[in-house]
Amino acid sequence: MKRRHFVKASLLTPVAAQLTHSAGTPSTASQPKAGSEFYELRIYTLKNAQQLKLVQEHYKQAAIPALNKLDSKNIGVFTEYLAGGFTKLVTVIPYASMDAFLKVNDQLANDAAYQQAGAPYLTADGATPAYERVESSLLQSFAMMPKLEVPEKKPRLFELRRYESPGVAAGKKKIEMFNEGGEISIFKRVGLTPVFFGETLIGPLRPNLTYMLTFDDMAEHDANWKTFSADPEWKKVSAMPEYANAKIISNIHRMFLVPTDFSQI
Repeated sequence: MKRRHFVKASLLTPVAAQLTHSAGTPSTASQPKAGSEFYELRIYTLKNAQQLKLVQEHYKQAAIPALNKLDSKNIGVFTEYLAGGFTKLVTVIPYASMDAFLKVNDQLANDAAYQQAGAPYLTADGATPAYERVESSLLQSFAMMPKLEVPEKKPRLFELRRYESPGVAAGKKKIEMFNEGGEISIFKRVGLTPVFFGETLIGPLRPNLTYMLTFDDMAEHDANWKTFSADPEWKKVSAMPEYANAKIISNIHRMFLVPTDFSQI
């Protein structure tokens, strides 16, 4: 077996097992629907302005045009809001299918225009690295929000939230809470405008789910979360014993982000 095929097969084994398990369980709203999307979430750690500029130029001049040609639309590129210490840059790359995700690296490797435009990033060496580290995760969209929803293009703030669970069953229960439990619907009604929801299939700190919300500014963020917390329907759902945070959530991590001027989200 060729090394590339072996590595690809090794990476997909847990994903295939998960999808097979889903296919063998009763059909519910928490199971992925046909037409669900996949998202590659990348979080870059950058040590200086030179690295930030290099990675941003790579996406603007090379990656986004090439990925758009391959039907990966609505690519988001964000910097941290009020960043402290090392700078983070976050990208969200949607794929219409798992097959599209699996093919993309080979397709980009054979794209002469991408290779030329992306050369400063792609060929960076230890003397002048393009970034310190990049953390990458593969997510699958939720049943009740199978497609990424692009907000109106205007100055805005984004919140990226990751919910880590103590075990697989607990993680599935939190996804169920968003789907059957109606949490996504409550979000939309009270102004917690979602961009995407995804379960992490491959990535660090599993089991976890990640979602992105958007607001006009921090004042709207605070007001809408306060409205959500006081919502009678949310209080009813969150009071159900099976959805208690202590049972299904072990950690919540969040980042506040602002889009670059060339971000498609």
